[in-house]
Amino acid sequence: MTTAQGARARARVEVTAAIKDEARRQLAAEGAAKLSLRAVARELGMASSAIYRYFPSRDELLTALIIDAYDSLGEAAEAAHDAVADAGPVTRWTAVCEAVRGWALGHPHEYALIYGSPVPGYAAPQATVRPAARVGLLLIGIVRDAHRGLGVARTKLPAELRPEAERMAADLAPDLPAEVVTALVAAWAQLYGLVGFEVFGQFTRVVEDREPFFRHAATQLAHGVGLVYPQRGRAQQQA
Repeated sequence: MTTAQGARARARVEVTAAIKDEARRQLAAEGAAKLSLRAVARELGMASSAIYRYFPSRDELLTALIIDAYDSLGEAAEAAHDAVADAGPVTRWTAVCEAVRGWALGHPHEYALIYGSPVPGYAAPQATVRPAARVGLLLIGIVRDAHRGLGVARTKLPAELRPEAERMAADLAPDLPAEVVTALVAAWAQLYGLVGFEVFGQFTRVVEDREPFFRHAATQLAHGVGLVYPQRGRAQQQA
């Protein structure tokens, strides 16, 4: 790469970052439905035609913001998990859940973008799937480790749910029992429900001391997916 090419590449990275930053400010002020490439360009002092060289459409800009948000959330959850990686599964599970809550409270508008109301006219492309799965895969991994250790408790499934439970297990975690995968999907949804209620204000005048409430709820979710046995951490198992 020549010096001129390197300078152009750096300039493109800087302008792309500026566009995203301004778009996030608009998300906070107006919401995703009102995001406008022309408005972003105007605030940055760009010609409206110039911004399309970076993001050809509003949907492509939204996709970039969504991927960034999922990746930021995933990185926060993974860092929290890594900090307690040698602890038992319930500790690891609650650390991930608390990291999700902490990230959401610190980034409410980005949380709303990925877990709030759908943006009218926008359909998320396949490129968002892997970033969106990071937290879920982390939780599956915790349960998988427990299953390979002392095991996980299982709740009997009603007969009418068995076919769907087996389909979900085949798609999401073929090495785990269908009962456990069904509980995992429910816990995943409940986790974001708890976080969403706090972020969007539904706990106002209902739950005041929210941190211990959330920690208890996250522990109950861990028990719900079968993490009930007093298993040791990874380092203790290998000793």
